[in-house]
Amino acid sequence: MKNIKLKNLQKKRRKSRNRAKIFGTPEKPRLSVFRSNRYTSIQLIDDTTGRTLLALSTKNLKKQGKNKSEQANLLGKELAEKSLQLGLKKAVFNKGQYKYLGRIKAIAEGARSKGLIL
Repeated sequence: MKNIKLKNLQKKRRKSRNRAKIFGTPEKPRLSVFRSNRYTSIQLIDDTTGRTLLALSTKNLKKQGKNKSEQANLLGKELAEKSLQLGLKKAVFNKGQYKYLGRIKAIAEGARSKGLIL
């Protein structure tokens, strides 16, 4: 029980430390990532007005990858395509409490491959 509380405290500290440095604007919104055991969801958020500009999830993904990392990569590519259609070329990547590996890294690489600047 003690180890679980310590791990949750470390995640909370990592999340607040990361979020304190990142702020999204209308020209350069914040790309926020949420990862659960089953799905991954991402949002482009304008923090000045508090609006979500674009939101996607692996639940609604048309092409399904073989594993979760491939699905995350496809999700990042789809987000980049839709954000470029909205006229957004840059974004600030907010990984939250998660470490930059696996699905989180796949989202960032997928978005970069389609032309979104993170």
